[in-house]
Amino acid sequence: MPVQDHDELSQLKKSLDSIEQRLIKVTNDLERTQIADYVNLMNRPMKLLWRNLMAGVARGVGTAIGWVFLATFVLYLLQMLGALNLPIIGDYIADIVRIVQNQLDVDR
Repeated sequence: MPVQDHDELSQLKKSLDSIEQRLIKVTNDLERTQIADYVNLMNRPMKLLWRNLMAGVARGVGTAIGWVFLATFVLYLLQMLGALNLPIIGDYIADIVRIVQNQLDVDR
């Protein structure tokens, strides 16, 4: 009988060790995902609102700056193509560049 109890005790210890390892892994995963910070943020709705507002503003400003750079590059490219004096495309591009430059001059 003692041998059987010893085997059961050994098996129980292995099971507990396995459970402990899984628990440590779950704890580490939760710490890595920063679930506590998320819960704190959910409990403070004004802070969440402020962060989302700032994120939206930053996203909007970044988008606007990106479009400005893209439009500048396209206009520069169109000017370069217009300078090549291509028969049909050159006149069309020159008209587009002229319209944009006139619009910029009116805005000033």
